[in-house]
Amino acid sequence: MGKTRLEAFSDGVIAILITIMVLELRVPDGASIESLRPSLPVLLSYAMSFVYIGIYWVNHHHLFHATHKVTGGILWANLHLLFWLSLVPFTTRWIGENPHGSVPTASYGVSFLMPGIAWLILQAAIVKSQGDGSVLAKAIGSDFKGKASAVLYAAAIALAFVRPWLSDVLFVVVALMWLVPDRRIERVLEGAAHH
Repeated sequence: MGKTRLEAFSDGVIAILITIMVLELRVPDGASIESLRPSLPVLLSYAMSFVYIGIYWVNHHHLFHATHKVTGGILWANLHLLFWLSLVPFTTRWIGENPHGSVPTASYGVSFLMPGIAWLILQAAIVKSQGDGSVLAKAIGSDFKGKASAVLYAAAIALAFVRPWLSDVLFVVVALMWLVPDRRIERVLEGAAHH
């Protein structure tokens, strides 16, 4: 089965998620810089979530650039990823309106942990379909970065009940780890093209 429909559907869902998040932003009640102060937590949570969804979109592109065909299992694994990403606008709004709340902060962490796990499942489904010698299998290797991200998200969820601001720090750390697009796939594809 070709991958074009999966990529187009995924791109559409991700675009809708970003649109939903931006539509949730409310205009301040005044015209001064000071009137923005109450909106700052909401704007910051939107910016963080936008970056996260952008990271998934960029890496999804790379992931499927190294994928030659899709199977039913890959389609379902991709839908699993999109399901968890679809909850990000909800938790973004909740933490934005309750930036110091333990439960909203933990929920925000869950909304990043679960897509991270779904991502690992999607990668595994693709590698299973294409084999251990595939471009993707060679590129991701043991996927330390993906697994480390899941551990950091889990730590952020636990820390939300101790010091929510520490969770926020971990969310930023993981985003910084992934902000530069994952070049592992590009390197393997370039190496294969030269041979």
